[in-house]
This record gives sequence, C-alpha cells and structure tokens, in this order.
Amino acid sequence: MTTGSDTGTRRPEDGGRLLRCLCDFNAAIGGLVLVAMAGMTTVSVVGRAFFAHPILGDVELVQLGSAVVVACFLPYTQFRRGNLIVDFFTTNTSAGTQRRMDAFGTLLYTLVMALVLWRVGAGALAMHASQESSMLMSLPLWWPYALMLPGLALCVLIGLQQTLGLLRAPAGETAQTAEVTP
Repeated sequence: MTTGSDTGTRRPEDGGRLLRCLCDFNAAIGGLVLVAMAGMTTVSVVGRAFFAHPILGDVELVQLGSAVVVACFLPYTQFRRGNLIVDFFTTNTSAGTQRRMDAFGTLLYTLVMALVLWRVGAGALAMHASQESSMLMSLPLWWPYALMLPGLALCVLIGLQQTLGLLRAPAGETAQTAEVTP
C-alpha cells in the first residue's frame, strides 16, 4: 500500500480520520450517558432502600437513555469492525471472494441501518407532532429519538465508506487485511 507522502495522492486513512474522531466523540457521549444512568440508578436504589424515596421516573430515564447509549456505541463498533461475523462458509474461499462477501455483508448492514435511521427519524417527527410524552415525568418522547439520529447516521456513513473501501481494495486483500479505515 502506498502512502500519500510517497505518491502525492490521498491515503485511504485520510477519509477515515474524521469518521474516527466522530465515532470516538459519539462513544464518549454514550459513555457519559451510561455513567449518568448508573449513578442515577445507584442513587435511586439507595434512596429506595434506606429512605423509602427512590427517584421518580428512574426506570423511564434508564429506558430512554439506553436507546441513546446503544445508538452512540453502534458507530464505534462498526468503525472498529467489532460486530460479530460468521465466516464458517467463507473460511476456505479465496481472499477476493471473502472481500466481496464482506463488502456485501457490510452493504446489507448499511442498508438496514439506513432503514432504522429513516424510521427513527419518522418516529421522532410523529412523536413531536403528537406531543407524546413519558408517563411519570412527562418528558417529550421525541427527544431520545432525535438523540439517536446522529449515531445512526454515522453508522450509515461508516458502512458506506467501508463497503466502498472493500470494493476498491486490491484483489488479494480481505476485510481483515485491507486498510479501509484506520
């Protein structure tokens, strides 16, 4: 693989640098939300056990926050190729066939994430229009839906970049050896 400094061309890693930073930032936000949920749950359990006074709506907040956390961690996992794959049928195939199968699998994942992105966006708009809110705390339910959108959109961008990278990789490289993303 040639580098940009050797040939004057753009390295494949350059396109992934911004996505890597966005993934890290998104995962950090998800981590902060997760820590906040854990702290709130701890305070609520201690309040319930010792003072008979839990945090009102703690379960609601954990449910809403969990959806946001998952959407924040998905891009990080996809960028790092951390999703589980089943390569039982492709183990004995050529590197080119494995790369094409990986590209097809990544494309399918990307299409599913695009569908999820579309439906979560439509759900957010519908909940905003109907002013639907949570039962105990009366929080607008479109908020967590809207907070999920950046992570899902980032997943789609990463999937597209990885699919194109796999399709453009030299014939002898697989997803494990191709430098699609840093």
